[in-house]
Amino acid sequence: MLKSFTLKERSWIFYDWANSAYSSVITATILPVFYKGLSSSANVPDYKADAYLGYTLSIGALIIAMLAPVLGAAANFKAFKMTMFKIFMCLGVVSTALLAICPDWQWLLIVYAITIIGFNGSMLFYDAFLVEVTTDERMDKVSTYGYALGYIGGSTIPLIIAIALIFFGGRFGIDTLLATRISFVITAVWWLAFSLPMLRNVTQDYYIEREPRWIRASFKNISSTLRNITKYKAIFVFLLAYFFYIDGVHTIIGIATSFGDTVGMDSNSMIAILLGIQILAFPFAILFGIAAKKFSTRALILFGIIVYCVICFVGYALTNIGQFIFLAVLVATSQGGIQALSRSYFGRMIPKEKANEFFGFYDIFGKFAAIMGPMLFSLGASISGDSRFGVLSILILFIIGGVLFVYSWKFKAPDKI
Repeated sequence: MLKSFTLKERSWIFYDWANSAYSSVITATILPVFYKGLSSSANVPDYKADAYLGYTLSIGALIIAMLAPVLGAAANFKAFKMTMFKIFMCLGVVSTALLAICPDWQWLLIVYAITIIGFNGSMLFYDAFLVEVTTDERMDKVSTYGYALGYIGGSTIPLIIAIALIFFGGRFGIDTLLATRISFVITAVWWLAFSLPMLRNVTQDYYIEREPRWIRASFKNISSTLRNITKYKAIFVFLLAYFFYIDGVHTIIGIATSFGDTVGMDSNSMIAILLGIQILAFPFAILFGIAAKKFSTRALILFGIIVYCVICFVGYALTNIGQFIFLAVLVATSQGGIQALSRSYFGRMIPKEKANEFFGFYDIFGKFAAIMGPMLFSLGASISGDSRFGVLSILILFIIGGVLFVYSWKFKAPDKI
């Protein structure tokens, strides 16, 4: 599958393969189920447990969002981008491994927040490397293949291993609790091992020379970048749209398993269904890239937003396993495509000589966005006492994001996007 890609492109794609183990095992499946088990044994009501999980997602995102402006500006300096990438990648790997020794649900949430900071921090710099590993013409393909390989490899293989340990570990004296903790360690090892190609073969080609007072210079660059972004109206309005709709996407991914448990699904059924999402998402991520050539990237992004609006309504009406499977299929069709094409769409819009600055703000908008959705879900669940209203409240984000995205089309933007 990767023969048509260059060494840099393959190495960059493999980081999606590496970190997707975290997304599937930690964010989407095993950790939420493990957390709900610990919180239930401590007699925490389901709706409160869901709310605490949402608040944790928000806090982790808030911390990295507060750091993102300085980190993004610092990435402009020579060798800083890869250094920062290594720091946050290692923070994510180590904290993921530490999940295995958390004694209760409170400590689990604290360490989980640290993993969120490490994961999202590394992604800030990873996304910015896209313009340095490929050309404008190949961005859609490289970006969508990254997500696709992440689903079929990074998301699926470690998850299958984790599920096998949980289901069949008893035959070898490994109970469910121990199997779950081992799965956290396996995720950390997978993440580190498949990050090596990125560390060896990807370099920072666009940079400015380091200044003695680089922190002060970084703050100056933040102001300069913000002024530059507002001059490009198509880019600025797109970032506003992205702020809203990507928040909804991340929130759905983050609370899906926990919400399924709340409406009465057992953990084995949820894990099996979510494993199916990872497998099904693989071809759909590639199909999004292929369809973008025929219908345009913007048309496919808008299609993804509409699908997520439907997902919110289905989530609100969810009462049985059949409906949950339908919701899972809808998520699988669009979650990789909308994220991959948003990344490549933005990469082609921005001036390449200022790519690091602009991608810094792209990730800043994305990280700040990850605060509002979980908070909306948590508030909706807490106020109503029903997690379904929390899911329905996320619809607001997709509506605002979709309207702003269409509005951004009226401004001049590069061709073929």
